[in-house]
Amino acid sequence: MDAMTALMDKRDTRAYEQREVARELLDRLLGAARMGGSAKNVQPVRMVVVSDPVSKAALSSAGDFAGWIGSAPVVVVVTVAADAGPRRMFDVGRHAQNLMLAAHAAGLASCPVTIHHPDVARSVLAIPDEIEPAMIVTLGWPTADEPTSPVAGPRVPLSTYAHWDTWQ
Repeated sequence: MDAMTALMDKRDTRAYEQREVARELLDRLLGAARMGGSAKNVQPVRMVVVSDPVSKAALSSAGDFAGWIGSAPVVVVVTVAADAGPRRMFDVGRHAQNLMLAAHAAGLASCPVTIHHPDVARSVLAIPDEIEPAMIVTLGWPTADEPTSPVAGPRVPLSTYAHWDTWQ
C-alpha cells in the first residue's frame, strides 16, 4: 500500500477479530512509530505494548469512552517524558499516527483513545511519575462486520478545509 492510499483509507476501528498479532509484525509497527519525528530531537516518546487480558480490561477505565478497548488484541499506551517541554504532545501524535498508518498498511485496524485518567494507566502499567501516559492506540485484525459509527460522515470539502493566502 502506498503512503497516499494509507492516509486516505485509514479509518478508526473499534471491533477486532480475536486473533493474535504476531510479535514480528508488532516489532515492525513499533519501528515505524519510533521513526516519527521529534521536536528538537528530544525523542521523549516510549510505548507500552499490552496484550494481557486483565491489564487491557483495567486500562478501559483510563478513558471516559474506552470501555471497549479490552476487546482489542493489542493495546499500546503511548507515553512521554513529563519534562520534555511544551512540544511533547506533538511528538506523541506523530508517533501514534506513524503506528496507526503502518498498522493500516499491514492490514490491521487501529483506533486512538484519549486517556482521561492517567493515574489509572500509571497504576495498571507501573509507569513512573516522570513519565506521562499520553494516549492509547488499539490494534488488531478488523472484523468484516464492524458496525457503522453513529457519528460517521463525509469529511468537509477541501474548499472549506483549506484557505489560500488568507482566511477569505
